[in-house]
Amino acid sequence: MKGAQAILEFLVQQGVDKVFGYPGGAIMPLYDALLDSPVQHYLCRHEQGAAFAAIGYARSTNQVGVCIATSGPGATNLLTSLADAKLDSVPLVMITGQVARAAMGSDAFQEVDVLGLSLSICKHSMQVLEPQDLVPCLQKAFQIAREGRPGPVLVDIPKDILTGLVPASREACQDYSIPEHSDQDLQAANQLISSSERPVLYIGGGVGMANAVAELRDLIQRTGLPQVCTLKGLGSAESEHPLYLGMLGMHGLAAANLSVQQCDLLIAIGARLDDRVTGKLDEFAPHAKLIHIDIDPAEIHKRRRADVSLLGDLKRILPILRKEQVKQPWQQWVSDLKASKAFPYAEDNSPGQIDAPQLLRQLSDMSADDAIVSCDVGQHQMWVAQHMRFSQPTCHLSSGGLGTMGFGLPAAIGAQVANPGTQVIAVCGDGSFMMNVQELGTLRRYQMPVKIMILDNQRLGMVKQWQELFHEERYSETDLSDNPEFSRLAAAFDIASDVIHCRSQVADALARMLAHQGPYLLHVQLDHKDNVWPIVPPNTANHQMWEQPK
Repeated sequence: MKGAQAILEFLVQQGVDKVFGYPGGAIMPLYDALLDSPVQHYLCRHEQGAAFAAIGYARSTNQVGVCIATSGPGATNLLTSLADAKLDSVPLVMITGQVARAAMGSDAFQEVDVLGLSLSICKHSMQVLEPQDLVPCLQKAFQIAREGRPGPVLVDIPKDILTGLVPASREACQDYSIPEHSDQDLQAANQLISSSERPVLYIGGGVGMANAVAELRDLIQRTGLPQVCTLKGLGSAESEHPLYLGMLGMHGLAAANLSVQQCDLLIAIGARLDDRVTGKLDEFAPHAKLIHIDIDPAEIHKRRRADVSLLGDLKRILPILRKEQVKQPWQQWVSDLKASKAFPYAEDNSPGQIDAPQLLRQLSDMSADDAIVSCDVGQHQMWVAQHMRFSQPTCHLSSGGLGTMGFGLPAAIGAQVANPGTQVIAVCGDGSFMMNVQELGTLRRYQMPVKIMILDNQRLGMVKQWQELFHEERYSETDLSDNPEFSRLAAAFDIASDVIHCRSQVADALARMLAHQGPYLLHVQLDHKDNVWPIVPPNTANHQMWEQPK
């Protein structure tokens, strides 16, 4: 069969029935074949939007997302999304068209060396140069994207291979060998846990990616360990657990940061000790020994030497960790700290300007238990992480490692495609929203019931906050007071909308948004002086965080 047909047949065999993309010259044969394929294609309005939609699909399902683009500018528009998927370990296969092999190297129209450009921002990149290699390359791409620590794989395919005949047979890929810890390491880890007086679980995004949430929650129930989460770990622990302390790090909650700084044992599960988590590294958890559990050997000892490391599948490791309960004095100390540092929310209907933390807690209370929340990057992202609660890690989609503005709306579209009966909410900042605003056209075309909430402080809020706190209030290029009227913009795409500016309007506005049957945009006007608290200043230990001024 033709190469384009072979690609689609392979996708069907892999269980892929939905893909995202944007057509163009070199990839046109694949789009022609789509007309006769059961694979459903979602046309986004920019290649970056299509790739972020594939990321949202993958992160909300733990399945491989697939994105398609043409050569040249189509391929280069994917690069930011590739980097985002690499840093957040998202299983993704991106298929790009390339100029015909005879034209390669001649500076042909829309020819770019996407293979070379992508090498450092992919888990793996490959270019198909022989017809017989097409299907084996695709098979290898899916295996690499899924196995071990997931990540994005790019497959670049010349146009003449798409139009020419290729063999349909597949070769068996070599089985992936999961790293295994030793019995001695397991014994050492359990001994450390048993002897510790003040242990804390430090939960990362690897728990959700390993589908090990049930095993983690069973471990917590058996041991009574206090828990903190990274941005990507949110939703792995039960948010109502009395010893769940929330997110730690630069904008972590005070109880989470202080507990880690006082613990004598830190058990890092599927986490990489990111700099946004640790603050000043040599003062992070200064009294603690470290047990590091991960599937990626490259993360062990990378930023801090582990006293004990356990390599392997979290689903297998977590059930065989220590079973005794944590000592009660430490549990009581953590519980008291959590109570004393609880966030003081304003009354729902009290007068005054809208308070973002209170708004997001109210949204969390009113939305469905399994609602998926996607957000952009900035102050609103941190408020979502601090004040909303998630039943599963697949319910919270946020650009962590790369911190990509413009992520929220297209990722929500991908999540809605993957979960058509689920409530999907995109919480966007006014700056980030404008970076992929064209995806309102995708919502309109497919009438996806995504709910968009724009938190508009008419500023690049997080940059403005740093300019205020660390650059002597020298505000450079962060004023967005010339934002469009977002409700009129929504109307241009036939999307219902509302705008609110005071606290007494919040409850009714949220109820209308969540009850609306189709896509909806809620424009929330905030005070530009509001900041995210706590904050750990640069090169500072987490216990020296600045809390909200009185």
